[in-house]
Amino acid sequence: MAERASGAFNREHFREWASMLVLDTEEHWEPEEFQLDVIADVFAGFREVWMVVPEENAKTTLMAALALYHCDYTKSPWVPIGASSRDQALILPSQGAGFVRRSPGMNKRFRVYDGYRQITSLRNPGPGIRVYSADKGTGDGVIPTLCIVDEGHRHKDLGLYRTWKGKLRKRGAQIVMISTAGEPGGDFEETRDNIRTAATDHRRLAPAYLRAEGPNIVLHEWKVPDPDRARDLVVVLAANPLGKITAEALRDKLESPTLDYGEDWLRLTCNIPARSGRAAISDQEWDDAATDEGIPEGESIDCGMDIAWKYDCTAIVPFWMPELHKRRFGDPAILTPPRDGSMLNSHLIEDALLNLHQRTPIRRLVMDREKGEQIAAWAEEELGIEVVDRPRSNAAASEDFERFMEALREGWLKHTGHPEFRRHAMNAIARVLPGDKRRFDRPVGSRHDKREQERRVIDALDAASMVHTVTEAMFEPVLPLIGVVSR
Repeated sequence: MAERASGAFNREHFREWASMLVLDTEEHWEPEEFQLDVIADVFAGFREVWMVVPEENAKTTLMAALALYHCDYTKSPWVPIGASSRDQALILPSQGAGFVRRSPGMNKRFRVYDGYRQITSLRNPGPGIRVYSADKGTGDGVIPTLCIVDEGHRHKDLGLYRTWKGKLRKRGAQIVMISTAGEPGGDFEETRDNIRTAATDHRRLAPAYLRAEGPNIVLHEWKVPDPDRARDLVVVLAANPLGKITAEALRDKLESPTLDYGEDWLRLTCNIPARSGRAAISDQEWDDAATDEGIPEGESIDCGMDIAWKYDCTAIVPFWMPELHKRRFGDPAILTPPRDGSMLNSHLIEDALLNLHQRTPIRRLVMDREKGEQIAAWAEEELGIEVVDRPRSNAAASEDFERFMEALREGWLKHTGHPEFRRHAMNAIARVLPGDKRRFDRPVGSRHDKREQERRVIDALDAASMVHTVTEAMFEPVLPLIGVVSR
């Protein structure tokens, strides 16, 4: 452990010290028991402490106080704060600076450097409290005594957290993560699941409060345990432990006409990992369409293919529609390019098509021919497949969206539950087009960041929606089909 003053770093000493702090309401702060439970585990010496709780439960206030307390009683303190963005970087140190300015005597213990987002201790000289961006490279030079990572779900990944975790042993330091739930499949949520799964001591201390402890790590989690109970305000209130939060306030939020249920309620209020209301397809909608019934071997099928060469994936999705209301997607072939600047080998696409064709003969291949003229010609000449050219214009893509979502909503569409297909479907957002039209689109993110690129891929869904439109139109020949190009 970092060198500390004797008599400090216990629950009651922190409570007494914290009572000197003045909030922006001009009241002295009295930390609540749930906050002291987290602080007690920090003082117990756990190397990693996670506090995952819905928004507005004063976790940032708690961490600002902890950072000041640590600097007040630690020799040469160095408390780096990991923030996800410039705006986020201002919040926690601003809370600390406010405590210093409002609280009697604190200006004799600390100096605030607003322009540098830094607070130093006048009793224990050292770097003090400093803010760093979420880029792991910027935090590489720290030798911390206590690290705090703020709103981990907002970070593009946990690279900074892992960089700092690797530096804890130098001074016997600790790292604290505070956050609200993130989006399913992100680095934060995967790590949160891993902590919970690997824990050797699970204590559900209340209906919506879990303390999960493992070697040198502890997770404090306040969360509505089941999405089906997310409208039960008794349970939701239990997941929001701060005393000033009331059932009436929660009801007002839930009944607001501007509420984004996935973002504002499930994720930020219930602490359930959820995707934004911009998501094109909900988890429940997709999972309800899963079936054990695949495409029988030997059946003739159509295929959708979305080709990408350098960053996005090439996806080949088999589709079988023996009846108007019986529509089945088989397991797709999804090919990921090297993403090192080189292109995907076209022979891998040909091999994938050939393997699928041998199991279930392909009648039609629906694709944007401009993306892969050579592949289209090969499929026609070598395999005798009819290639249907469907460019990805907004008009065609909006038709694909509407037909696909109608079939999914009506229960006509089924799929095998293939995990990569699911990920592509869950990544997609619904982009609004002129005329109240919509299309499947990629979420914003950098192609050059590996984890962000993984969240951008929707190619299997694009391929599936294209072939679904074309095949459905064969059952409705009187309807015009947008975007099909004859050759």
